[in-house]
Amino acid sequence: MTELVFLQDLVVILAASVAVVALLSRLQVPSIAGFIVAGMVVGPHALGLIQDLHQVEMLAELGVVLLLFGIGLELSLDRVRRLWRLIILGGGVQMAATILLVLGISVLLGRDVRSGLLLGFIISISSTAIVLRGLSTRGELETPHGRLALGILVFQDLCVVPMVLVIPFLGGTTGSGTSIWVPLLTAAAVVGGVLVATRLVVPRFLDVVARTRQRDLFVLSVFLICLGTAWAVSMAGVSLALGAFLAGLVVSGSRYREQAMSDLVPLRDVLASVFFVSIGMLLDLRTVLDELLPILGLFAAIVAGKFIIIFLTASVLRLPLRVGVVTATALSQVGEFSFILLIAAGGTGLLEEPLRSNLTVAIILSMLATPFGIALGPHLASGLGKLGPLARLLQVRTAEEQGETDRPRNHVIIAGLGLTGRTLARSLAKIHTRYIIADLNTESVRDATRRGEPAYFGDVTSPEVLEHLGVADASELIIAINDPDATVRAVRAARRAAPDLRIIVRTAYKDDVKRLEEAGATHVFAAEVAVASVITDRVIGDLERTSDQRSERSRTGADGRPVRGAE
Repeated sequence: MTELVFLQDLVVILAASVAVVALLSRLQVPSIAGFIVAGMVVGPHALGLIQDLHQVEMLAELGVVLLLFGIGLELSLDRVRRLWRLIILGGGVQMAATILLVLGISVLLGRDVRSGLLLGFIISISSTAIVLRGLSTRGELETPHGRLALGILVFQDLCVVPMVLVIPFLGGTTGSGTSIWVPLLTAAAVVGGVLVATRLVVPRFLDVVARTRQRDLFVLSVFLICLGTAWAVSMAGVSLALGAFLAGLVVSGSRYREQAMSDLVPLRDVLASVFFVSIGMLLDLRTVLDELLPILGLFAAIVAGKFIIIFLTASVLRLPLRVGVVTATALSQVGEFSFILLIAAGGTGLLEEPLRSNLTVAIILSMLATPFGIALGPHLASGLGKLGPLARLLQVRTAEEQGETDRPRNHVIIAGLGLTGRTLARSLAKIHTRYIIADLNTESVRDATRRGEPAYFGDVTSPEVLEHLGVADASELIIAINDPDATVRAVRAARRAAPDLRIIVRTAYKDDVKRLEEAGATHVFAAEVAVASVITDRVIGDLERTSDQRSERSRTGADGRPVRGAE
């Protein structure tokens, strides 16, 4: 009967998850938050449909293993190499600043340093699953703020494993006389073994399996590598989480990474959902209501603090203010891997009740608020161009100053100081056509101003900024910014202000063309279409030249003289 009870609990979990997630999806609530709410509903503190959490926790632990295996699988070396600056600098600054800030506040409030460090670890992590899904849905993964968010998230994910290793030493649960260097050296040895396996063992093993052309055997082999590596690493005294992550890195170094991902994702998502449901089962709604004010205060402090830190991180990297604001609103929550840290700290006594429960609820609230934050970010950033005191602090001219000093006519407005904007500005200067540049990258605006160009700090999605730039009297508006949502907003604002204005837009993808034309753009040029056209012309030209050369050779002999009859 034990097996039937276990099966019954699993059916209850899956049924509740499907119902709650489907219902909340209509409100644009992320599925992870839905799983947590489902756990609250069926758990022992609400309907009580599941009383024994032990079996659920076993499945949840397997879900964590597959979740971390998937992260290791997704972190290909090429991806890390492409984003190395944003990963190391962006992620490093954000993590260090968050941990130090939380530690400082905790000490000021009278908490122990070790407890403050643990809180810093937990709060510093953002939700990779929710943020990347939200940015992907909006088509913003390749925008500047999308790349910054991805870089920070990758660094955070890499930090989860060493944090899990450090937590037992913070809680003093490793035994007396145990040195932190022992597990660190063990972990280093394990990593060395994994590197050897990546180069020598696993690729050959997967080659042998792949030659059988049996998909079920390949799937079994991938799970053998995942669970076997996790088990072997845990036998060496290192956590299952680290073993699963390293196993993912092993497979990601082979040419079978994509196939392994496609085979793993369904089961990983199912078991990971059980993990999030198990988190929800820990929540008692009555306790939440009793502690509502402390929970809301903790939630507000977390979101505001992380927003400020991530915004300042973007400023340190000299990224545009718009990128900083949009990234900060997207990453100001606490993520799913913080629950792993909470579980790892379960027996250490570092987090007492009710702080532990309050923090769990605050994390869930921050995750629930994430989709709304991602949608709010562009609107919040659109007012930056109107902040005169901020612009003076940054030592740049604002569009408002342009409107006060001169009222241009028949000029060209260039939105964006990237390669397209700079090239166009140089060409317009050569033919003595007046132009005005607007950008939110303070470094670019300062550099252009020093060169004597009419560059101003301003957000062209703002009607007030467009008015100061003289959009009603302009001959053309050229929009060349790497933000699809901001581009659409700018086109709409400009079209409302100047119904007859020619608006020329550069976008990255062909899929954006229709949306921009519907917003009011006169001409839209998609970069991928232009590149495809150039490549096609080059290939056709090469083939035609090759064909002509072959025809010429067929009409002449080895000495270059015409062959008789070839004429």
